[in-house]
Amino acid sequence: MKILQILGLFALLAFSFLFPLLFSDAVVTTVAIFTLILMAAATGWNLFSGYTRYLSLGHATFYGLGAYILAVVCQVGHVQGGFPPLLLLPLIGLMTGLCSLPLGWIALRTRRTTFMVITIAIFSLVSLLPNLLSGITSQFNNIYLPDPPWNNDIFNIPFYYTALILLFCALAVSWWIRLSKFGLCLLAIGDDEDRAQGLGNKTYQHKLIAWTISSIFVGMAGALNTYYLGLLDPGSAFERAINIALPVTAFIGGIGTVGGPLLGAIFAGPLQQYLTLQYGNEQGLDLILYGALLLAVILILPQGVGPTLQKYVLTRMAFYRRGNPGAIRIRENFNDIPGTPSLVIHSAVSHGTTRDRGPSIQEAEPIIRSIHPVPLPMRRGYRSIKASRLVPLSQEVVVDPSTHPSSSNR
Repeated sequence: MKILQILGLFALLAFSFLFPLLFSDAVVTTVAIFTLILMAAATGWNLFSGYTRYLSLGHATFYGLGAYILAVVCQVGHVQGGFPPLLLLPLIGLMTGLCSLPLGWIALRTRRTTFMVITIAIFSLVSLLPNLLSGITSQFNNIYLPDPPWNNDIFNIPFYYTALILLFCALAVSWWIRLSKFGLCLLAIGDDEDRAQGLGNKTYQHKLIAWTISSIFVGMAGALNTYYLGLLDPGSAFERAINIALPVTAFIGGIGTVGGPLLGAIFAGPLQQYLTLQYGNEQGLDLILYGALLLAVILILPQGVGPTLQKYVLTRMAFYRRGNPGAIRIRENFNDIPGTPSLVIHSAVSHGTTRDRGPSIQEAEPIIRSIHPVPLPMRRGYRSIKASRLVPLSQEVVVDPSTHPSSSNR
């Protein structure tokens, strides 16, 4: 199974790298670029909100800040078009992270619902700054970024691979955080922050660090999107739809999972681009789309597509390979079975997590004497254990209790 997973991963990587060569149509590669940018931004959002369960509805603030920082740096530094603006993306991300620190210092002093309202307020205030500054100087009204020197045949290819590298970096950081002690603390905050703080974890510092890392990737995604479009104005930089698109994308795929934003963006990104091509930039159409998707996911698949699909696949694999994906239950001295008193190991469907009680299946396996095809009725007195080996539902495994070392102590 691991070999198939590794081969599938390599096949996916090869396909992603060869995609612009296999599909040379400019429309297809344009949709792919916007989808990759959405994946990277949603992964950045998931780094904070997905793990801590502090749902932010204002991450378009960092999306717009990254765009404006890149535009200002290109104008002040007289940056030429081509690869130099793309190479500036890490610097743009760091500058966006620095700008997010005072905002996080304010917002993260609140909890849950209040935090969500604070993020909306922060976005509303920051999005007004370009309009206020445009009254003082016209430089913030419409900013043109330097034109890349590439011809139309290969124009999308550098942007595609830059977005792909940005996505891989975001996924690598998300994976590392998910498996690290730092990520464990973030998950504990999402589960019960008071308990995590009571165990000695510095929850505020952990949230602020995750907030900053999240803003870095969202800022880089916004900067890349702006450079690809070539024109920056307050309406396109601080777009309200981004505040909804990022959480909806994560919810569709599975919030709090590493691959959830990818699955969500694969579905939501091309659909949004298709509607844009068909109906243009109709006012509120993207918000209607994301709102409908969010309601559908919450009502139909509350855990997201990724966790639901994974659970279904694992259940079916366990059913076909082992006969029954359920838990194993043990009962002593079941008098309905003829013969001497025995330990009966019976399998029954159970989708919850069970605790280890009584002898383990590894201990019982060497002393199995026979298998009875008689169905075992459900009665009181069963003890649930985790199973490393499952028995079909229509069978029982009878074990002689006299040979079990722990049976005499009961």
